[in-house]
Amino acid sequence: MPMCEGEFFDYLREVDCSDVEVYSIPEGSVVFPKVPLMRVEGPVAVVQLLETPFVNLINYASLVTTNAARHRHVAGKSKVLLEFGLRRAQGPDGAISASKYCFMGGFDATSNVLAGNLFGIPLRGTHSHAFVSSYMSLDEIPNKALRSKDGSRVCQDFVSLVQEWLQKIQVADSLGGVFGDTNQSELAAFVSYALAFPSNFLALVDTYDVMRSGIPNFCAVALALHDLGYKASGIRLDSGDLAYLSIEARKVFRAVEEFNVPGFGRMVITASNDLNEETIDALNKQGHEVDAFGIGTYLVTCYSQAALGCVFKLVEINSKPRIKLSEDVAKVSIPCKKRCFRLYGKEGFPLVDIMIRESEPSPKAGERILCRHPFIESKRAYVVPQHVEELLQCYWPGRSDKPRAELPSLDKIRSRCMQQLEKLRPDHIRRLNPTPYKVSVSAKLYDFIHCLWLNEAPVGELQ
Repeated sequence: MPMCEGEFFDYLREVDCSDVEVYSIPEGSVVFPKVPLMRVEGPVAVVQLLETPFVNLINYASLVTTNAARHRHVAGKSKVLLEFGLRRAQGPDGAISASKYCFMGGFDATSNVLAGNLFGIPLRGTHSHAFVSSYMSLDEIPNKALRSKDGSRVCQDFVSLVQEWLQKIQVADSLGGVFGDTNQSELAAFVSYALAFPSNFLALVDTYDVMRSGIPNFCAVALALHDLGYKASGIRLDSGDLAYLSIEARKVFRAVEEFNVPGFGRMVITASNDLNEETIDALNKQGHEVDAFGIGTYLVTCYSQAALGCVFKLVEINSKPRIKLSEDVAKVSIPCKKRCFRLYGKEGFPLVDIMIRESEPSPKAGERILCRHPFIESKRAYVVPQHVEELLQCYWPGRSDKPRAELPSLDKIRSRCMQQLEKLRPDHIRRLNPTPYKVSVSAKLYDFIHCLWLNEAPVGELQ
């Protein structure tokens, strides 16, 4: 016996959202608990059907973007952040969404080719350990020719050129003769990769031994590419002591500059290997020479917080405000249709978010307004904002003639996210004991909340 009548699915196919209006805080905005992310108006049956898709779309997107922004904050502005989470994400849909929202939250590129194609996200990646270990010797490279970058000449035997450079590295005075024989199958893999991608040669150097084999093999190939006008992209470290190995690799790169290759010492060093906020913070405290971080599992699975608890509550029906009560005050809803504003201080930082009833006048810059905690009577303060920003904008006006806000591009959303984070006071976003950001209601809304609360709560009787 079917769980639902077929007519119900017919009804769903014909649902008309023409009478629905959707207001939302712009994507990429910093938001805080209790402030509505969206306000949805319309026939109650239709709006209830929209609850699950809206909450589903908002929860994961907000969670992943926040997680990405936290990683950006701990890594710092100067580091390149690469999203490497495709293989560990919750299915293909989760992987595509994660790539999009990690970029929005401050990551620079993704290894997810489909996400790059769909959303225009820059693509970055390297070869695998399996690629390196699949080679046995240099004899497996059939075509050894490589044309110079400017097209003026062809090196018929790029393998021999690499071997010449490897010999020079092994006897170089600046390197102190620290390099002996290297793994030749790894060298074959590097040469093959460079022949295929001479302008994007980024080598994974830890398949066998980073300092004894990976680094000298990489340098030999990179110097041979330099002879033909190309510039290698760098290396990736995927295991071991990342701080120590990055510092030692940087020393070698700087020493290689003696071969009249300016800028070799600034070769990009990328680190991966199950990185998260804590490991990046630890690397920063130790000191390291890593330029880019490739982060996967802990980023896309939001390992430190598996889900975000956004909810969808009825606050008004037929122009009558409604409230949801609970013994847990944090779960008491704030009734009635509201407008939300962010009030900024003299230094440009946001001071407080305030919710007001729709019928109330908007707060204005330079005018004092009383901001009250929604539930704690003693927490209140007068605020004289220097700038006022209304948060909720109309993105779906339905049948109304209200102006419709434009949906920005992904790049613009990402820029807004970065700008919003820069506007916050440092103590609000520090990792240890951050200062809670204040979310308030107007004096009129405060009085109304508590009046409605008393009216709706049953009165107990003691005997």
